[in-house]
Amino acid sequence: MSDNSSYVHFIEIWSIVMIYGTIALLIIGLVLAIVHNIKISSIKDFKQKYEYINKNEINRYKSIYILLGIAVAFFSNTYDNETVMLSYVWFFVRFFIAMCVGTLVGYVSILIVKYYYPGKMQKKLDKWRYMPRINPKTGNKMKLLSEEEEDVHLDEGMQAEENVFSVDYDVWIDEQTNDVKIEKYEGYMKALVCGSCGFQTLKIKNEEIIEPATEDNEGELLKHYECAYCKSVRTTAHIISRLANNDNEEYIRNKVMAGKVNTIAGVKVQIISADGNIETFDFQKVDQAENFLREYK
Repeated sequence: MSDNSSYVHFIEIWSIVMIYGTIALLIIGLVLAIVHNIKISSIKDFKQKYEYINKNEINRYKSIYILLGIAVAFFSNTYDNETVMLSYVWFFVRFFIAMCVGTLVGYVSILIVKYYYPGKMQKKLDKWRYMPRINPKTGNKMKLLSEEEEDVHLDEGMQAEENVFSVDYDVWIDEQTNDVKIEKYEGYMKALVCGSCGFQTLKIKNEEIIEPATEDNEGELLKHYECAYCKSVRTTAHIISRLANNDNEEYIRNKVMAGKVNTIAGVKVQIISADGNIETFDFQKVDQAENFLREYK
């Protein structure tokens, strides 16, 4: 009888802890969401607002949904106490089911954030990126130049960065005063900063396997880089992991060519990876999309 009373008391305390834990987790998640949106609202500069959302929003929402999943697991551990009080077995059964439910809720929510939300967030990013800029000196509305018009305001290094898609520049101009504002955005493809010219134009030209990897030994790979602007070169050595079960690495490169159509106002490229991840890229001109696809691996 004493053991049963202790068990019943434990279940009562457990339920109280789970309820307060659920409330605390939901409050923390709500506070994170509120603080995030207040931070966005407090940033006045559109470029800075863009950068903050791009850098933080996905991770912030993932954290919130993880908290939601844990909260669901906590709350599920308060369900049907009358039955759970009958035996220790029911406690562990409920605990296991609660963990499964909480994990499922958190996992599905994170999948939504990972695969569905980036498209929605991109619309938000585009809103702030292309929101008309105001010249702080005159108060005049500035005009965003097209890809053809902006080149006159970019030096050769900047144009080289755009040509390898590592950086994308937006050029805004006050047509009344000719004041120019240049904004730098992360491009679709990665490139290293060249140690010679300082531009983000250093890309892999080719790879050379010095020592193939086996099941027993690691291999060695040389990566040869070349700057698309100043043509300086760099070589770095990398370790190739040992092979597992005689699996061989296979490199697949697809080149997609599209015909040029002068009447096209924009090009959208959507790439779906084997794991279902979807990446969408927008270009103003067909030849930009063609060059991007040639570079894409």
